[in-house]
Order: sequence, then C-alpha cells, then structure tokens
Amino acid sequence: MRPSGRKTDQMRKVSFERNISKHAEGSCLVKFGDTHVLVTASLEDKTPPWLRNSGKGWVTAEYGMLPRATGDRMKREAATGKQGGRTQEIQRLIGRSLRAVVDLEALGERQITVDCDVIQADGGTRTASITGAWIALHDCLKWMEARNMIKVEKVLKDHVAAISCGIFAAQSVIDLDYLEDSAAETDANFVMTGAGGIVEIQGTAEGKPFTEEEFSGLMALARAGITDLVALQKQAIA
Repeated sequence: MRPSGRKTDQMRKVSFERNISKHAEGSCLVKFGDTHVLVTASLEDKTPPWLRNSGKGWVTAEYGMLPRATGDRMKREAATGKQGGRTQEIQRLIGRSLRAVVDLEALGERQITVDCDVIQADGGTRTASITGAWIALHDCLKWMEARNMIKVEKVLKDHVAAISCGIFAAQSVIDLDYLEDSAAETDANFVMTGAGGIVEIQGTAEGKPFTEEEFSGLMALARAGITDLVALQKQAIA
C-alpha cells in the first residue's frame, strides 16, 4: 500500500497555471500534488559568446529551491556563495530536456532562459520542473510569434515531459512523493518527448540492484505517465 493510498500506476494530481508572471514572456505554475514549481521563460536578444555569429540560438535553465520549500528552512545558495552539485545537475538536465525539442537555428541568435523555482517540495521537483518548463517555453515562443519574430511550429519540434518511477515496498510505482522517494529501493527519472523518444533516464538502486525485468516495468509506467502528461500539456495550451 502506498502512503498516499494511490494505485501503483496512479500519478498525483497535475495542474498548470499559465501567465502567472506579469513580466516574463512565458510562465507557468506547475503542481504535481504537493510539489509546486514556478517556471518563467525570459527572452534575451543575444546568445552566449561561444554561439555568436553562428546563426543558432540557445535555451538554458536555472533551478533553485526557496528556503521553506521543505520542512526545515534551508539556506539560500546565494548566501553560501556557490550552487550545490544537485542544483547544477538538475538545471543542466532541464536545459538538455528543452533543447532536445527545439530547433536552435530556427530560434535565431537569441537566448531563452527558463527559471524553475521550487516553492514547495514533496518529491519529483526536477520532473515537475521539466514538464512545466515546456509550457513556459511554449508561451515564450508564442509571445515571439505574435511579434513576427519566429514561427512556433518551426522552433518547437515536440513536447517534452518527465516523471519519476521507482520500486517502493517491493512494487513498481509512478510519481514518487517524498515519503516514497526517501525510502525507495530503486529510484528513476524518465524524460521523454511526445513522440516517445527518450531524452534521458536516471536510475539508481538504493540497496539491492534492480533487474532488467524490473527496469522494463518502470519504463512501461513512465511511458504511460508521460503520455498522460503530454495530453495535459496539450489541454493546457489549447
């Protein structure tokens, strides 16, 4: 029995609230149950120095958790003078995931920075961030299209979404919350496109190694979950 009472293949309630920020070109408040992430997409009319005069644009991401996103107050990373390794790993993952579905040449020599700020954490912050980031990126591109800067269908090639799966209490489950994640025997994150392409899989055995058969079960759960998430993205932007 899962602590939340959910079935093994049942995700938490997922929602997207668009245009949450007055100033950002694209924004979204994404909720996976009690995990809430504010995502903003900001356009700059420049590229990183190493892409200058290349004809290509860039999409990058930054990620952070507010001090009381968790049960105890965390210090702001700015107060320590550096980002932690986990933060750097997650924001790189978000950037890679978004670039997997963007035509950088069609974007032109511009940069879009997607900021993912975790307001409340209950497991799955990186997967919620990626899934919500696609909405914010889409809306930023629509803002650009309205100003005759690009055509969205030429820049944004597909949807991308992410979900966690794991083995908890000897059973394969989807969309782990904190209680499950902290006690999981195996924990994995899956990032996939709307067409079913695999962008990235992160899987770790916390104790006993998992088998290929168990991995196949997690993969099947992830595919079904991401299909549902993409359907929710489509509904949100309709």
